[in-house]
Amino acid sequence: MRFLAITLIVHAPDPVTGEQVGTAERFRQVVESATLAESLGFDGFGVGERHEIPFISSSPTVVLSHIAARTETIRLFTAVTTLSLLDPVRAFEDYATLDHLSGGRLELIIGKGNGSAQRDLFNVTPEDQWDRNAESYEVFRRLWAENRITYDTRFRPPLHDAQVWPQPLQQPIRIWHGSATSRESVDLAARHGDPLFSANVTHPAEPYGELIDHYRKRWIEHGHDPQRIAVGAGTAGFYAARRSQDAIEDYRPVFAGYLQAQKRLGVDPVFPTLEDYVERSSALIGSPEQIIDKVHRYHQRFGHTVMHLHAEAGGLPEKKHRRGLELFAQEIAPVLRTQIPDPPWGWGSPDPLLA
Repeated sequence: MRFLAITLIVHAPDPVTGEQVGTAERFRQVVESATLAESLGFDGFGVGERHEIPFISSSPTVVLSHIAARTETIRLFTAVTTLSLLDPVRAFEDYATLDHLSGGRLELIIGKGNGSAQRDLFNVTPEDQWDRNAESYEVFRRLWAENRITYDTRFRPPLHDAQVWPQPLQQPIRIWHGSATSRESVDLAARHGDPLFSANVTHPAEPYGELIDHYRKRWIEHGHDPQRIAVGAGTAGFYAARRSQDAIEDYRPVFAGYLQAQKRLGVDPVFPTLEDYVERSSALIGSPEQIIDKVHRYHQRFGHTVMHLHAEAGGLPEKKHRRGLELFAQEIAPVLRTQIPDPPWGWGSPDPLLA
């Protein structure tokens, strides 16, 4: 099994202390989280893309380029690239450049994106967002493979014998499809034989499991080798301590902050208590043994071989969050790496010259 640490770069008051750092400090924290993840042996680091408050992750290529300069081996992910909002030609230029700057360590997780504010900002409607996502992906992947293309696009000026630079370093590049609640992303991934990354954050396991089942079914219907399926899955939260009782009590203020945030938004929480959250959500909170057992239970349902953890404290004291990540790296990850297989293509660049 392989492990990512990810951040959406939320820039908001700490849910426990109420303090908020400046923007420059917030970006510094993200870069430090990435270097810590590499030092702890994580396989990848992901940066989200959102174009609305309270996120400042509107330019993941810039952030990942800086992280590329501060790291050496960890693979760099987008989580997710919102292709439904972007001009695919401009996105290709940015990511092909980042591919070179990172030495071929780039992987993308694409998706249509969530949130009405960012959709309104880019003048995208709910009715056309999925079509935009699919078209942008088709253009992006063809540019990566062919560089010079003709494409009769609907949502940007058509391309006629268009050549775009720079040519990327990796050929091909691995592109995952982020999946949350809709079959459209699952169908797009299965049609192209691409790996799937399930959000697996907001709800209990079953809705995500049903989408993964649909993905596997559609994969086979499209004639792909079932042995080549790769699924990743997220986690709603993470904190490990030697004793489960300590993990629960340390996390209790964080969960209280989460409930307050849900109340301000007028949303009924899916998991009304911390105990329910620990039991029924994908959050990994407890002792190493409990966390290993829970990952296995999710693996039995999803068959996933890649998993992400939150890179940042999110309300936990920074020292405790770091100790939790260190415990994960020392006692949890080695067991899961042994007991759960890697993706069928292993790890590293899909380009054999860079793998």
